[in-house]
Amino acid sequence: MAREIRIEISDEAYEALERVAAEKHVPAEDYAGRVLDADLTRTRFLEGARSFVAEHGHAFAERFDRPTKHSADAV
Repeated sequence: MAREIRIEISDEAYEALERVAAEKHVPAEDYAGRVLDADLTRTRFLEGARSFVAEHGHAFAERFDRPTKHSADAV
């Protein structure tokens, strides 16, 4: 379900938003939504990665800490 939000930005920021959106051939509002969604997706990914490292990092490091000569040759 899509939701609508209202934000205020400076005239300069809106002009930049309109310019970039026009280059991509989309309405400024759609482009702003895509940028916001991409930023939130990146944030969720990084939070998940941090959580994985906190939970499994030690075991992963024990198992794969340093490549052996044999495994380095295979690469």
